[in-house]
Amino acid sequence: MAPPLKLAFLGSDPIALPALDWLAGEGSRWAQVAAAYTQPDRPAGRGQRTEPGPVKRWAEAHGIPVRQPEKLTPDETEWLAAQRFDAALVTAYGHILGDAFLGAPRLGTLNLHASLLPKYRGASPIQTAVASGERETGVTLMRIVRRLDAGPIADAERVLVGPLDTAPDVEARIATACVPLLARALPRFAGGELAFAEQDHVAATFCRRLAKEDGTLDFRAPAAVLAARINGLWPWPGCVITFAGITLRIGLADAVSPPGRVDPAPAAPGLVLGADDDGLRVATGEGVLRLRRLQRPGGKALAAAEFLRGFPLPVGACLPSRPMTALVGREPFR
Repeated sequence: MAPPLKLAFLGSDPIALPALDWLAGEGSRWAQVAAAYTQPDRPAGRGQRTEPGPVKRWAEAHGIPVRQPEKLTPDETEWLAAQRFDAALVTAYGHILGDAFLGAPRLGTLNLHASLLPKYRGASPIQTAVASGERETGVTLMRIVRRLDAGPIADAERVLVGPLDTAPDVEARIATACVPLLARALPRFAGGELAFAEQDHVAATFCRRLAKEDGTLDFRAPAAVLAARINGLWPWPGCVITFAGITLRIGLADAVSPPGRVDPAPAAPGLVLGADDDGLRVATGEGVLRLRRLQRPGGKALAAAEFLRGFPLPVGACLPSRPMTALVGREPFR
């Protein structure tokens, strides 16, 4: 058996940790992480204390050198080339990689992208897939090229998305799915037997970095569309409603069929219809939306029944609609 590949790992988010744990254990037969690149330490939390990120903490706990450049300068490329890495593996790193940096490792640079490419190329693939109502997504192993998430694909691992899954639920599932994907692919990659296939670029869709403005809701849309958007955009930026001048965040929702027969004169979109054991029911352009978790400013996200005991939203109140921004495009967002 050939010696394990000398690997540079580039990542910043917790989604990388299951793959790193596998590489430190069973996967070390095929590849060993010899250096970790991650974002510089940033202020975080209410106290804005500067704390190391999850990848840095993992690397330091395993005695692995850490690099945290603000930018990938030519000096960083020279350092990478001087280390004679066999390959680099990227997972949610956060820097654009130039051609010289990508080509510095002997076998090139691979990426674990958190969607089933060519769908959802871009900065928010998990959130956008959930917000778009997908019932399946996953993670794709690909080569990185300079065109956005357009490199050839080696393999993918699929995960299911349930109707009550939020983006963090799916992110955790995708993080775990990276392990069997690498377990299949790395032995073949180390042996020079891993094949890569060109993506279907015509079928590509693109997502973007999310913004606070994406949290608006238009109750004229179908309940299923609204529920998916609420669940996909939790916790950031979070979808919001306004009542009595107070902005409330919605942490979880689903679409429900109204009880009994269909009313030939449906309620106006945004009208509060009442509450059941699972949430607050709101009329939409098609069907009924149930808000299952709510949060007031400065408070915690609570199950709707508990929330409504302290902040009632009466039957007959009408929640205002606001236009919803597009999250998916056929071309990269600028």
